[in-house]
Amino acid sequence: MPDMEMPEIGKISPEIFREIIFPRLGAKSDKVLVGPQHGVDVGIAEIGGQAVSFTTDPVFIVPQYGFERAAWFAIHIIASDSVTSGLKPKFLSIDLNLPMDMTKEQLSAMWSVMHRECENMGINVITGHTARYEGCSYPMVGGATMIGIGGLDEYVSPRFAREGDKIIITKGPAIEACGIFAAVFPGLITKKFGDDFASRAGGLFYQMSVVDDALAAVSIGVRDNGVSSMHDATECGIWGGLFEVAQAAGLGVRIIKDDIVVADGVPEICRLFGIDDPYAAISEGTLIVTCRPHRACDVIQALSAKNIPSSIVGELTAPEKGMVLVDQGRESALLHPVVDPFWKAFSKAMQGE
Repeated sequence: MPDMEMPEIGKISPEIFREIIFPRLGAKSDKVLVGPQHGVDVGIAEIGGQAVSFTTDPVFIVPQYGFERAAWFAIHIIASDSVTSGLKPKFLSIDLNLPMDMTKEQLSAMWSVMHRECENMGINVITGHTARYEGCSYPMVGGATMIGIGGLDEYVSPRFAREGDKIIITKGPAIEACGIFAAVFPGLITKKFGDDFASRAGGLFYQMSVVDDALAAVSIGVRDNGVSSMHDATECGIWGGLFEVAQAAGLGVRIIKDDIVVADGVPEICRLFGIDDPYAAISEGTLIVTCRPHRACDVIQALSAKNIPSSIVGELTAPEKGMVLVDQGRESALLHPVVDPFWKAFSKAMQGE
């Protein structure tokens, strides 16, 4: 395969996934309820009469955040994927391949926060591997698998989504992009917008989790009684996430852009760092929910009770209607961004351009 078909950075494309990964998944099992699928954050298997979810992610530690904040983010990245199954995460297996320059004090600070967050979420660290190696460097310092457990009637998946399901989005676009910029460049943001703005922007960092969002959403019911699927809008943001949800469900989508909530400070930070389309930027912390129409308002209320802003932004449609975006009354095709604009913007900011 020519190198030009691979992405410059970030996740591989759906085409490469379908060509290389999907046809080669090891031994087959009739216990797999939800297998690998582009745009689906978890796998689910039936084990002992229960639904067991699995999700795997890098352990992502950025020293520039400070080791405590970096550790909080690393655990919530993994947990945020896990909860999109609708099941509560219960166990964590973690591999730490640490850089040679990491100190005992830094490891202690990092692990103390990881322990605290797992304890708060009811997650037991069940096994792992911890070592320092030559050739290992930040931010990718290992990998982890989180496991959730629940009833066979409790999990959600795009296969339960139906034409007419309402689409709910929490928090809005570019939460992760702006949270990271606020953490790494507080001086620049303060200089441009002032202390009050910078202080509010700093709060975006701790919005980069959908754990509370997802658990609140499924509390009202699942499948025909509520939430049918959930997806964390990470790489390529809201546009990428919506495209992936519809594709995974085998349906079309119609989205009203003006109905999407936007967090305070996001437009200004995106303009400052040269992100032209915040809706295409990485947005850990933004949850996309599909829900039966008669329970959509109940989901909004459950989220509001947890002080999580959200809105109904559209619905799933028949597949032949395609992916439609309505922006200021004008319809256009909703396209997958393919390349997330955050990476280039962050690289330029780090170089001081």
